[in-house]
Amino acid sequence: MIDIKNITKSFGSLQVLKGIDLHIDRGEVVSIVGPSGAGKTTLLQILGTLDRPDTGTVCVDDINTTQLSQKKLADFRNRHIGFVFQFHQLLPEFTALENIMIPAYIAGTSQKAAKERAQELLSFMGLSDRAHHKPSELSGGEKQRIAVARALVNNPAVILADEPSGSLDTKNKEELHQLFFDLRDKFGQTFVIVTHDEGLASITDRTIHMRDGILASPAPSNNTVLNNNTVVSDSVADINTPSAL
Repeated sequence: MIDIKNITKSFGSLQVLKGIDLHIDRGEVVSIVGPSGAGKTTLLQILGTLDRPDTGTVCVDDINTTQLSQKKLADFRNRHIGFVFQFHQLLPEFTALENIMIPAYIAGTSQKAAKERAQELLSFMGLSDRAHHKPSELSGGEKQRIAVARALVNNPAVILADEPSGSLDTKNKEELHQLFFDLRDKFGQTFVIVTHDEGLASITDRTIHMRDGILASPAPSNNTVLNNNTVVSDSVADINTPSAL
């Protein structure tokens, strides 16, 4: 599903990523953890084609995204990748249903099909009765679930989440974390989640540790399973916008 090889990235004289190799299987729920400044968000942005690496290749769903033009990247991002951020990024003038439908409109989906898909996701989230409420009328947990539904509306292969539960209380965090697994089981998406939440990291299929722009330790082979919730690293290495845009 995701293969990245020898990814480096610098901002001026600061090298943020120092040669990352990583493989993520289809349908995995993977967390990326590490201290602030480790390069986690930069890696996630490169995976999501929001930024380009200085060197290396990024293949998502068998497409080498580093070879795409900016126009083709935008289309690829809209159709293949969904984003969930720490803050919901819902547009305040639109209802929950309309916010979910926006990426589908950008992809050229008909109004009827977009509405049906959005309603399906609202039902799955248990929020059908909130379809016509604007963000100001929703709780924090409801807004984040709507943001997740928006990320899913085009049925992308990959969902990338950056501190998705960072702004939520304990109850809503737990519900959101469980939602990721329920969605994976129902729709088959691959989830890559940057998080400082130890509880979330402990229940993902695999946890990747980063430090100073590298993967923190050598890893077993991709298919190594030690026991339930064992945290392993993935690879040997030198070690603000809605998803439609």
